[in-house]
Amino acid sequence: MNDYLVYKESLGETPEFLKKYLELDIVKRLKGISLLCGMDYASKYAYDFKYYISRYDHSLDVALLVWNLSHDKASTLAGLFHDISTPVFSHVIDYMNKDFVNQESTESKTLEIMESSSLLKKYLKSDGLELKDIANFKNYSLVDLDRPSVCADRIDGTICSGINWTKTINGFDSKSIVENLTVIKNDNNKLEIAFKNEKEATMFVNLNNEINTITHSNNDNYMMLLLADIVRESIKLGIVDYESLYYITESEFIDCLEDNLDLSESLKINWYNFKNIKDIPKIDIPKVKNKIITPIVVEKHVN
Repeated sequence: MNDYLVYKESLGETPEFLKKYLELDIVKRLKGISLLCGMDYASKYAYDFKYYISRYDHSLDVALLVWNLSHDKASTLAGLFHDISTPVFSHVIDYMNKDFVNQESTESKTLEIMESSSLLKKYLKSDGLELKDIANFKNYSLVDLDRPSVCADRIDGTICSGINWTKTINGFDSKSIVENLTVIKNDNNKLEIAFKNEKEATMFVNLNNEINTITHSNNDNYMMLLLADIVRESIKLGIVDYESLYYITESEFIDCLEDNLDLSESLKINWYNFKNIKDIPKIDIPKVKNKIITPIVVEKHVN
C-alpha cells in the first residue's frame, strides 16, 4: 500500500476554486523540484527514499490542510504559493548561501515570481483577491508559524519525511494525525493548529524530533554541502546562472550539468561522488540547535 497516497486521501478533495491555480506554469514547475532537496538523485547508500515527493505535492498538501481547517481562500492560496520561489534542490541553495540556520535565503523572490504570471493575477481577481493578499505567507499563522508552534507547512513536511525518509510512520498514522487536528487561538491571539488528543500530538513530536536529528546529521550535512559545491561550481563555470535556479527544474539542471562535466575535473568527481558515494567522511558541520515544537493539545483544556 502506498502510504503517501493514504495520507493524501486524508486531506480530502481539492476545492473547485483551487484547481485553476494548479495549472499555472509557475506552480507546475514545482513538480520538478523535490521536497527533500534533490537527495532523490543522490547515492542510494546515503538515502533510500520510499517515494518521490515534489514541492508541488507539498504545496498542495499545505493548501488542503489549511482549507480543511479554515475554509478561507486567502490563507489556502498563501499555503499553495508559500514555496513558489523554491530553487532547484531547495535548501541546498540556502547552504550555498551559508544560511544554515533559518534556511530562508531563497524566499525573497516569492513576489517576483508571482508577479511574472498574468494568469495568476486574473485568477486572484476572479476570487476577489490581489497578489498582496497572499504574497506574504508568513501573515497566515495556519500556514507558517515559528517554533515551538505548529503550522501546516511543518505538519506536512514532517509527515512526508516520516513516510518517505525515516519510514517511522505509515499512511494510517498520518491519517490519524490529520483527523485529530483543530484550530485554536494561542496566547499571542494568533490562530494555531492544535491536536485534539495527546496520542497524536506525542506521535508528531517524536517524529519531528527524529527528523530534526537526521537533518542535522553528519551524513545529511555532507551531502547537502557536496551538492551546494556542485551548484556553486556550475554557476562559476557558466553552466547555469544563479537566477535560472528559480525558473528551471532539477532534471533540467542535471541535463545541463552532465552535458558540461568535461569543463572541470573537480566538478566531474564531485558529481560522481554525489551519485555513488558509499562511505561518507566526517566533516565539521554547522552547529545548529534543534528547535523543539510544543503543540497544544485541546483535551488538556477541556473542563
